[in-house]
Amino acid sequence: MYKEKRISIAVIRRLPRYYRYLGDLLDNGITRISSKELSVRMNITASQIRQDLNNFGKFGQQGYGYNVESLYEEIRTILGLGKPHDIVIVGAGKIGQAIVNYKHFERRGFKFVKIFDKNEAIVGNKINGTSIDHISNLRAYIDEHKIDFLALTVPYEACDEVMELIKGSSIRGIWNFSPVDLELPDGMIVENVHLTDSLMTLSYKLNEDSILGEYGPKK
Repeated sequence: MYKEKRISIAVIRRLPRYYRYLGDLLDNGITRISSKELSVRMNITASQIRQDLNNFGKFGQQGYGYNVESLYEEIRTILGLGKPHDIVIVGAGKIGQAIVNYKHFERRGFKFVKIFDKNEAIVGNKINGTSIDHISNLRAYIDEHKIDFLALTVPYEACDEVMELIKGSSIRGIWNFSPVDLELPDGMIVENVHLTDSLMTLSYKLNEDSILGEYGPKK
């Protein structure tokens, strides 16, 4: 059903949050929940929850609510988490290390199988059990193992080199922590994680009242 129409990015960005809350409910032995009860927990209106989920099908029953396990599994499928995803990381700096050391990714089906870097001094080392290889071996590894996810944590000046190496490969999704908007070949999708943008957005929110007072409508 939902493949016949485009789902708004705002809805898509809420799906992982639904998945997380439903997982917490399951861990606490809760088997069913109404949209109203879920709205209180998530601080989202019940009507918004129903609208979001109705994009993908009819999951709840009037008078019963949602079967927590069933809805959890449905969202898991929608998010593409029904099978594990092997991911390579390019860049063994602090961000790359932090990603590999974060323990909850594998629980969600994301496994970091190899790290690549051009610093020969660290090639052969391991971070949380994941070995570091030289960047020159990146393309051969991707082709051999049919990798479709890549996490990019390199500086601005290294991005073009990496994109050239993976052009025409099996990579379909890039999780981009680099401070650049990538030019993607056809068939590739990027999810940008610009940390400074996030911090500046937070700064705006803290400063919002004074900004609106200065630039808002004048009486």
